[in-house]
Amino acid sequence: MGFAHNNVLHANHFRKDWQRRVRTWFDQPGRKLRRRNARKTKAAALGVRPLSLLRPAVRGQTVRYNRKLREGRGFTLGELKEAGVGRKEARSVGIVVDHRRRNISEEGKKLNVERLVAYKQKLIVFPRKAGKAKKGDSSAEDLSATTSRVTLPLPESFPAEAPRKITAEEREFEAFKTLRTARANARHEGARKARAAKKEEEEAAKKK
Repeated sequence: MGFAHNNVLHANHFRKDWQRRVRTWFDQPGRKLRRRNARKTKAAALGVRPLSLLRPAVRGQTVRYNRKLREGRGFTLGELKEAGVGRKEARSVGIVVDHRRRNISEEGKKLNVERLVAYKQKLIVFPRKAGKAKKGDSSAEDLSATTSRVTLPLPESFPAEAPRKITAEEREFEAFKTLRTARANARHEGARKARAAKKEEEEAAKKK
């Protein structure tokens, strides 16, 4: 290594103890096994309860993701009311409630009400004490039925349409032209109304 002119000498550290600073990940397989065993233990401890709580189907945020359905935080009070489930009862049977969420569309509300109704039909409530059923507990026939611990899957975000032929009306339809015309009409609506009102006033003034 050569040096020229009146510059600072390099202080190169070539004898660092780098082996002490290396982060290893040799316990990854062991951790994986530990997590799996923990999940099994938790599932066994839950008994016949579902493995996860029931959550609503909601649309993702922003234009980029709103075509996708995902699980939300909890059901709104309006959705619970339409499905005939009390908010305290919901929490006791594995339904998550979110009092802050609001229903913006009728379609979204209807979807979640149907989800709640389907869950209620499949729900089996065991009595706290065997042989002493209380109000709200399932009948003896339901208790003997086979149970499933899998929660309801999310519905399809967009049901796929079967292929079909394009109609003559669809072929003749000019989408771009229609959009531009509608946009222009919306833009000039105010000016056209003002012009029409002014014309009416002038005609009324002439009649006088």
